[in-house]
Amino acid sequence: MAIAVSSVQDICRSAKAAARALAQVDTAVKDAALEAIAAALVDRSEEILAANDRDMQLAIESDLSAALLDRLRLDSGRIEAIAAAVGQIVALPDPVGEIIDGHRLPNGLDVRKVRVPLGVVAVVYEARPNVTIDAAALCLKSGNAIVLRGSSTAMHSNAALADIAARAAVAAGLPAGCVSLVAGGGREELAELATQRDSVDLIIPRGGESLKEALAAVATVPVIYAASGNCHIYVDASADLDRAEAIVMNAKTQRPGVCNALETLLVHEDVAAEFLPRALRALGDAGVLVRGDECTLAIAEQSKAPDGGRGAAVVEPATEEDWASEYLSLTLAARVVGSAEQAIEHIGRYGSGHSEAIVTGDTTSARAFQLGVDAACVYVNASTRFTDGGEFGMGAEIGNSTQKLHARGPIGLRELCTFKYLIEGDGHVRA
Repeated sequence: MAIAVSSVQDICRSAKAAARALAQVDTAVKDAALEAIAAALVDRSEEILAANDRDMQLAIESDLSAALLDRLRLDSGRIEAIAAAVGQIVALPDPVGEIIDGHRLPNGLDVRKVRVPLGVVAVVYEARPNVTIDAAALCLKSGNAIVLRGSSTAMHSNAALADIAARAAVAAGLPAGCVSLVAGGGREELAELATQRDSVDLIIPRGGESLKEALAAVATVPVIYAASGNCHIYVDASADLDRAEAIVMNAKTQRPGVCNALETLLVHEDVAAEFLPRALRALGDAGVLVRGDECTLAIAEQSKAPDGGRGAAVVEPATEEDWASEYLSLTLAARVVGSAEQAIEHIGRYGSGHSEAIVTGDTTSARAFQLGVDAACVYVNASTRFTDGGEFGMGAEIGNSTQKLHARGPIGLRELCTFKYLIEGDGHVRA
């Protein structure tokens, strides 16, 4: 296993050699390796927590935001959940070798389109030590070697987790180099990893816009961007307002520091005067700061109670920047719109293509929203918080792709594969 002491080039070459062997490993061996990883995580949880405590202390001293601290923090429950996610991946069908399509040509040649591993997948991520295991398990199950590059913020946590996963996998029969961690270094190291075209087949960055921009500037290896989530919920004129309030509160407050959390609330003008006061009270009780347009500000002012509006959210004027912001905190942009078409237009202009939702009782509006919104995940009468590989039955995910090629939405086992055509003949030659 390569951790820290080897050069980026050597780590990637070792991963390439491992990928060739891993592509031919039986499902039973891969599953046994994942089971060994899950067991090792639980058995060595005290070691993981000790490493995470070091990272948390340094992060607190560095004045990291509450959202980043939440992403970084591990406890026994989260470690058990990570191990359970590995177990869920074991239970999933192996995508390698799956026949996507097949037919016999008129000349007698048999053609099969078969799913195969990508090869070496590099995952670059920030302040999320759980990604170390989620990504490793998904790559190994799909027959890929993985090169991990976490942030310095989670350095100790990632090192402990990667070491545990690599040792358990190799002991269970997978090739050395199948799980590697690139540790230390800065942007120069990231650039080196992003240009290993001879050995790395794909890079998946999971982090903020600065990470995405840094990779886009230098990468020669193909990239799937698991990018930011400026997610919207549109409350339509026909919405059940009790349902709408519950969905908005869940999407915004259940875990505000994640990419599928609500960032902008859009409300139809016909229900704004009724819905916004109750929504602002609930948001205020949860400590949410609202940045609203003129109509939202006016409704907030009119709905204040004589005692000053106890429990109501603080509402500040929104700027153009707010509509495009991924807050990852208890801050929410709010706007009143005149129609579903205006809501769709707003999302098209400011959305990041991640997850968007409509709350409505009208099937025509729901259908228009589904067809008109360009995003990886489009919800009707449900919270955006469900955009997650685990929730979608994928066991886990490496990230959520907001692009259209080669994967979109949660990146799971099948998204970590490509395909090849297998053609069988009987002495065929082309005339």
